[in-house]
This record gives sequence, C-alpha cells and structure tokens, in this order.
Amino acid sequence: MARSRKTPTSGTTTTLPPLSQPDRSGAGVDEQTLFKIAEQRQLFQQAAAREKQSTVAAKQVRVTDGENDSSDDDEDDEVPTLSPGAERVLEAMLWTTSLAMLHFTFDVLVQHQYGTEIMWWQICQRAFSAWAVFLLLFYALHPRKSDETLLPGLPARYQSPLRQAVFFTISVVSGCYLIYVTNMKGYLATQKRAPPLGCLWIWAVMELDLPWATLSLVVASAYIYLKGYNVK
Repeated sequence: MARSRKTPTSGTTTTLPPLSQPDRSGAGVDEQTLFKIAEQRQLFQQAAAREKQSTVAAKQVRVTDGENDSSDDDEDDEVPTLSPGAERVLEAMLWTTSLAMLHFTFDVLVQHQYGTEIMWWQICQRAFSAWAVFLLLFYALHPRKSDETLLPGLPARYQSPLRQAVFFTISVVSGCYLIYVTNMKGYLATQKRAPPLGCLWIWAVMELDLPWATLSLVVASAYIYLKGYNVK
C-alpha cells in the first residue's frame, strides 16, 4: 500500500537569511602595518645603531690583529747581522780559499808536467802559505760597497781609479813575469813560482774593469811577441 506525502503547511516553514560579506569599512579595523609599528617604536634606528657598533668593534679587532701580526713579522725580520769588519774578513776568507784551491791545482799540474814525484804534504803547505798572503792582499785591496777607501786622505772620486791602477800594475807585472819564468828559467823555478804568479794574475784581472782587463792582456800578448817567447 503506497504512502502519500504530506504537504508542509505554511505554519511550519522556516526562512533562512541570505549569506552576505562582512562589513570591512568600519572604523574599528586596525589599519596599522608592521612597518608603521616598527617606525613608531624606532626599531630601525636601534638596529642601525647596533650594526654600527658591531662594525666598529670588528674594525678594532682587525686593527689589533694587524698590529700583532706586524709586530710578530718585525720580530721575525730582526735577524742578527754581522759587523762590517766581520763581513769583510769572511768575504776575504771565502775568496782567498778559492785562490788557494787554484794554487793547489796549479802546483799539482806543474809537477805532473815535469814528471816529478808529487809531494802532497809540501803542496798543501805551499797552498796554505799562498792563502795567507792572498788573504792579506785581498783584505787590503778588494773594494767594498760600504767603504771604498784605498788610500786615506785621497778624495773619493780618485779611489776607484787608484785601485784600478794598482790591479792593472799587478796584472801586467805578474803576467809578464810568469811568461818570463816559464820560458827562461828551469823546471825548479817554474815549479816554485808559476802557481802563485798564475793565481795573482787571474785575481788581478778579475778585479779590473773590462777595458783595463783587456788592456792588460794586450800588454802580456805584446810582451810575448816582442820577446819571441812561446806559449807552452
């Protein structure tokens, strides 16, 4: 059996109000933003002041570290140095040691050339004696950057020409005498005089400027030619 629907009567019907948007134009709504609040409380000024203080503190720390590093570097750079006199002596010893070794080599070569028995102990003694003589000559004549005075009382502009003249004379005399000994004297004189004369000649030429050194060699060559000697 089918049921019949009942038609609702007007007395029981409820009417719902329509949906609507809330009123946003009221004066009670707070229109302040975070930016305005921060300006009112001076938060930006406070943050800038704190940032400035931190920047100044960081600069002070860097300056202090830089001063400490520079002081440490200065302490590291303070290397003890020798006095000018000690440097002069050490330089003379270094140079003359090389000349003594050259004398030793020349002595051995001369004895080997003449076929004599090589006396090593005597060769060492002669090399040591030559080293002592070279040390005195080098200490007195070798130019130095700190003090180029060769003859006290002489003006400074004449010191270098005087030194060049001295070495030029030593070069010419030792070179020509070495040529004379090796050509005119016997083997005993050659064995005794050739090594020191050869070392002295080489050292004098090394101390000369290039034009003077070339001229000294030209003089030695002219001496050989005029005397009719042979280069052995």
